[in-house]
Parts: sequence; C-alpha cells; structure tokens
Amino acid sequence: MEQASQERGEGARRVRIGMLGCGTVGAAVLGLLAEHHERLDRRVGATLEVAKVAVRDTARARPVGPELLTTSVDEVLADPTIDVVVELIGGAAALEWIERALEAKKSVVTANKLLLARHGGRLVELASRHGVDLAFEGAVGGGIPIVRTLREAFASDHVISLTGILNGTSNFVLSKMLDDGASFEAALAEAQALGYAEADPTLDVGGHDAAQKLEVLAMLAFGARPGSGCSLVEGITAIEPVDHRFAARFGYRIKHLVIGRDHGDVIELRAHPTLIPERSVLANVSGVLNAVLLEGRALGPCLVYGRGAGGAPTAVSVVADLIDVCRSVAAGVRGLGTRGIGLRERQVAASAASESRYYVRFRVADRPGVMARLAGALGSHAVSIEQMVQDGEPVRPGAAATVVMLTHRAREAQVQAALAELRPEGFLIEPPRVLRIEQV
Repeated sequence: MEQASQERGEGARRVRIGMLGCGTVGAAVLGLLAEHHERLDRRVGATLEVAKVAVRDTARARPVGPELLTTSVDEVLADPTIDVVVELIGGAAALEWIERALEAKKSVVTANKLLLARHGGRLVELASRHGVDLAFEGAVGGGIPIVRTLREAFASDHVISLTGILNGTSNFVLSKMLDDGASFEAALAEAQALGYAEADPTLDVGGHDAAQKLEVLAMLAFGARPGSGCSLVEGITAIEPVDHRFAARFGYRIKHLVIGRDHGDVIELRAHPTLIPERSVLANVSGVLNAVLLEGRALGPCLVYGRGAGGAPTAVSVVADLIDVCRSVAAGVRGLGTRGIGLRERQVAASAASESRYYVRFRVADRPGVMARLAGALGSHAVSIEQMVQDGEPVRPGAAATVVMLTHRAREAQVQAALAELRPEGFLIEPPRVLRIEQV
C-alpha cells in the first residue's frame, strides 16, 4: 500500500495512518483501503498512507508488507509523521495508548466500546482539548451508521428515546429458539459453530455487550457522560422455549433490547429481554442483524437497520470514520466533529422506579388456592393482572402447572416486592420468570 501511495505522486498532500491491531477487523480495514484507494483519496483530498501497523506477531501473514509491521506500539505513537491512529486491539489496555495518541495531537479512530462506555467522556474531552478528533462509529452496531445518525442527522433535534437490538449473538439465539423451538443451549451451540458467538459468550448472552453499547449511544443521544452504567442489565440465559410459546400466544415476540429514554431530570438506561408486539418493526429483526429505533421530538421515529457485527461491516464503519478524520486533517480543521459532542453528568434513574407491563411465569404445584395466592400477592402490591392462563392438564393432585400472568402497567419495585413475598411459598417449584413488555 505504501508503494501504491508513492506511485500516485510524492508531491501530493499525504495523511499518514498508524494502526494498533490487525485482527479480523483490522485486516478488513486494510483491505478496503487498498481496494478503494483512488476513490478514498479523492474524497479526502489527499493521499492516504498506512505508515505502521502494530501487531503481536509479525510472522503471521498480514495484508501489508512486512516493512510496515512492528510489535512496538510506541513506534506508532511516537512517530511525529503519523496523523491518525486507528485502534483495533480492543479491551481496557488500549486506554493508555488512545490517551497518548490524543495528547500527541493525533486523531483517533476506534471500535473499542468497552473503553468508551467506561471512559468516553474523558477521551472526548481530551480530544477536544488537544484539537483532534475521536471517532467511534465501529464501536456500536457494526456497519449500521447509528453513531453518525445521532451525531449528524439528529444534531438539530432532541432524542426522546432509543430502543434497539444491539447484540447479534443474543438475537440469533432468540431467533433460533423461536423459529426452531430449540433450547437456549442448542441455539447457542449453533451460534458458536457458525462463528456468531465467542467460545466464552458471557459478555453477549449476559447482556453486558449491549449495555456497553447503550452507554456509548447515550453520550450522543442524551449528552450523558458515560460511566454510571445501566440501571438494569439482564441476559437471555434464563429464557426457555416455553416463554417463546407463551409470548406468541399473547401476540408478542421476545427480543433482547436496549432502552434509553430522556425524562428531563433523569435518563433511563436498561438492557434486558423484552416482549414486544409481533407486528413491531423490531420484532422482525432476526438472526445476527441489529436495529435501533430512534424517536426525535421533531422528526418522530427513525429506524437504522443492518449487519451489526463481523469484520467487513465493522470495517466499513471504521473506514467511514477514517475518511472524515483524514479529510479534517487534510483541510487543517482537525477536531471540529469531536468538539460538537457536549457531555454532562446525567443521573440514571434507578430500575426500581421504571414502569412497564410485565410477563410473569410461575411453575407451581397444582393444588387448590395457588392461583388465588399468586394473584393476591401481586394485588397486595398494587400490581393489577390483565390476563392469566394456566398451561397443562386439568387440576389433579400432585401435578405441576405453568401459570402465566400479564400485568397492567406497574413499577418495577412493586413487582419485585410481590415476588419477594411469594418466594418462601412451598408451592413454587422454581423461581418465577419475569420479563418486561414494551410497546415499540
């Protein structure tokens, strides 16, 4: 790539790029830069030149010549001729490297959602102070331009809410459970076999990956300095095929959602499996696809939808950021995009205060008085039942029954208090399963 750049003219304005990491996404980024170099150079108004790529092992085959490879991150960060650093190593260890790059007045493009969720405010302010850019489209939603949409398209509007599917692994597993009647374990094993899930899928199926992405989006949607975390984070490991059957019976589908809302004095941030109407746009986002539904005060609803993971989609977002950042460098106006991100401390509402309707599934000993006790406990905490069904054979002594209740709108604290009251009851065969219901 360096030789190709030289062939296009030594006298042309150059923007030199240093990369940290060259795994799946990094290799795809280099591939896009090489394949579209002429078009990208025209868009930027300068020649893009990959100067150095820091990797752990220089012996592995890479899509650049060995003369560009180094095992030293310092060789990239300390090079005064490098204008932009692309960080694709990931993880918490990259914090120091990004900070050093920004302090050295190098713009940074990153896909590191973990760092942004923990330290995004600090990094945005550091970039602004040094007059450079911090771009992170690849950190959320793979190839879907959700960061760009919030940053640019909604710059003149006020985001009231965002609701989205932001983890492809969880969405694939839930889709297989619904479509094939598979157990969670079987669906997850298939996801791993297809490369959609990691060997250790805890971050994905536990809801934490989606929650981190929500914190990143909250910076742009609500101007919230990240770090407080979501008030409620739940994964999909406890979902069973029976829950999909009951959801369908009531006209719903189960999706793992992130939900963010601006209530003025506080913001609401949560990530958990949710029942949504089966005709909802989000209910029909299947497999590894991602989608985010935004609600603007002036614009109204806006859906951003597409491939949410993988080397190629994420690389598309990274290179799109790289074009913007390099264009700013070439024009001598670095840092304008990042200075437009205004952050402040915003209180995240406690989960106990959130309100929704609820799906509650009980597995109980089927004996007289149980239904009345279940309804009574909910009623004593002002949780009103909208629908109630019992699955299985008619009542017979010693049998087990599945009872599902849909509630009217209630506070989380009230529902949890009712379930706490029921927990010691001997007729409960297993802990109740609780899912929230949202109209999206």
